[in-house]
Amino acid sequence: MEKLLTIPETNVDKQNFVMADRNRRIYSDSLFSHGDEVFIQHQGEQYRLRRTRNGKLILTK
Repeated sequence: MEKLLTIPETNVDKQNFVMADRNRRIYSDSLFSHGDEVFIQHQGEQYRLRRTRNGKLILTK
C-alpha cells in the first residue's frame, strides 16, 4: 500500500503543521480518504495506522 500521510520531518515544517486548537478532532474518514493506512513519524520512529475490513484501527511500530 502507498504512503498516504507523512508528518513533517524538520522543526520548520512542524511549526507549519501545528494545530491551532489542541482539542481539535481529526476524523478517520479524512485520514483514510485515499486508502486504508497512513504512516506517522513520532520522535524519530515510524508508526503505521491502518483500518481493518471491520472498521477497527490498528497502530503498529
